[in-house]
Amino acid sequence: MRLALPLLVAASLAAALSSCGGDGPVASVTFGNRADVAAAAANAVTVSPLPGTPDASPAMQISFLGGAGTQVADVRVVGSRSGVHSGRLEAYSTGTGESFLPAKPFVPGERVSVHALAGTGGGAPMQAVASTFTVAHQAAVSEEEFPVNPGDPHAVQHYLSAPTLTPSTVTLTTPAKPGAAGGYLFLAPYQGKGSAGPMIAEQNGALVWFHPLPPGESATNFQVQTYAGQPVLTWWQGRILRVGFGQGEDVIYDSSYHQIATIRAGNGYRADLHEILLTPQGTAWIDSFDPIHMNLASVHGSSHGILSDSVIEEIDIKTGLVMWEWHALGHIPLRDSLNHVSGGEYPWDYVHINSISPGSGGDVLLSARNTWTLYDVNMHTGAYNWLFGDGGHSSLKVGPGVRFYWQHDAVFQPGGLISVFDNASDPPKEKQSSGLLLRADIGAHTVTLLKRFVNPTKTLLASSQGNTLGLLGGDWLLGYGGLPNFTEFDASGHVLLDGTLGKNVQDFRTYLSPWSAQPTTAPAIAVQAVPSPPATPTGATVEASWNGATAVASWQVLAGGAGGPSEKSLSPVLTVPRSGFQTTIHVSTTAPDIAVRALSASGQTLGSSPAQPSP
Repeated sequence: MRLALPLLVAASLAAALSSCGGDGPVASVTFGNRADVAAAAANAVTVSPLPGTPDASPAMQISFLGGAGTQVADVRVVGSRSGVHSGRLEAYSTGTGESFLPAKPFVPGERVSVHALAGTGGGAPMQAVASTFTVAHQAAVSEEEFPVNPGDPHAVQHYLSAPTLTPSTVTLTTPAKPGAAGGYLFLAPYQGKGSAGPMIAEQNGALVWFHPLPPGESATNFQVQTYAGQPVLTWWQGRILRVGFGQGEDVIYDSSYHQIATIRAGNGYRADLHEILLTPQGTAWIDSFDPIHMNLASVHGSSHGILSDSVIEEIDIKTGLVMWEWHALGHIPLRDSLNHVSGGEYPWDYVHINSISPGSGGDVLLSARNTWTLYDVNMHTGAYNWLFGDGGHSSLKVGPGVRFYWQHDAVFQPGGLISVFDNASDPPKEKQSSGLLLRADIGAHTVTLLKRFVNPTKTLLASSQGNTLGLLGGDWLLGYGGLPNFTEFDASGHVLLDGTLGKNVQDFRTYLSPWSAQPTTAPAIAVQAVPSPPATPTGATVEASWNGATAVASWQVLAGGAGGPSEKSLSPVLTVPRSGFQTTIHVSTTAPDIAVRALSASGQTLGSSPAQPSP
């Protein structure tokens, strides 16, 4: 049973959007009336922008999302200033609808009406669908990036065989205990010393794979997901701005570390760093931030203020079309924000949606950091099925201990549970950040606390970011986001693994997962001379590595060269077990060329390096 709530249209949102011209007239925000909402709920096809959206993009496409076989016809789009819009329809690869792509952009401040026929075929007649929305006066903001926090230059990895790889170190303060979940750590370090980029590490801290990003770019949300039935790597990459959000794109890599897809935000937005979540249907949930001009006098701000709205999109990965879009400003009142309006140079980040978790009943769970609230949103209407939190606006009765502040990473878990990372900081509200496991009983309209995970030996209060990850076997992994720490707990709260990146390094979310991969690049080798006493053969030290390979069990050194520097002219001289990312091998040979082979546990050759001259 779902608790049905009406669309929340706040009086404070009747404040006006400031015109882009500054000296021009102020246009009022117009919301869809209850008839609009009732009409939307009566139809099987959802139209985005949703009825009443107050700040749609001028580059907006009109999305029609329904069930299998949904088709759209007779689309009529009219702007109150721009008039009738021609355009074309493009179908989603999922077969669940189409987007109408206008031939020209909309005019800021105008009200747009949409009417069309839509249906799922099969002989059933098409039904009328409609929406009305207002176009935003978008604002330009500073693209200044966060300054890099100083870190520890000794907390950086360096490898002779892979000199371009310089990520942060990974140090285990509590090595994995019996019962810890298997798999690799998936991290995306940035800030501090070392290069930024997605990184895979063993649970002893040894590097497995690193993908350095260009200077000025960072990565977040690096994890294993499934795409087209295969395990893949996904992450966001781009620039993190001081105004509080990211500008970038999301990428998908296969198990050979080849990029196979790029996911970009639609409707003129740039993908933000907070979420990239794939679905079995071949779609992706992402978020964006949209700074707009707005009259903030109703919340004691400037009448010519700038507000950052949070925008949620479901993207069809194959076509890049926007299938569904939701704007916080159409549903969350300004007065609910706990991030007070300031007169500073940055836009007011009034809500700050920072996680997305689709439900099983046409709903999606959203976490809003700056209202201390979780919202279960009805995808068809955009209204809330329910909401709860410590921000003072709950439709469910919260039990003892159900509290969180400036939270991140609200996720639906099996069995009707919800996990949350409670930052409790900035400004501090608790002594420790923690992971929460909650039970939301919608039938009884209650939320109860089942577990709270807190590191028992360290005071870890993360001012931003972080996640609470459910693992196979009932364990839980906490990533502390703005702090370099991560901790795995068993179901009883005992620490099974604890570690840290370098000083001042941040990692938006930390993941732990199985992974199997073999790159198409060749293994890398570096050869150095070893000083030897007089009258003895010259020795060499061979450094061998293979960025991203997970099946290497041992390294075989090859030496020779009479027939030229190719593997055919080389012969095995020594085989040693793999030892961490880079294995150091001492050999004594007078051969002119040296190479290495990567061997599996069964002795199969996985790859060979180019031959290098012996020193």
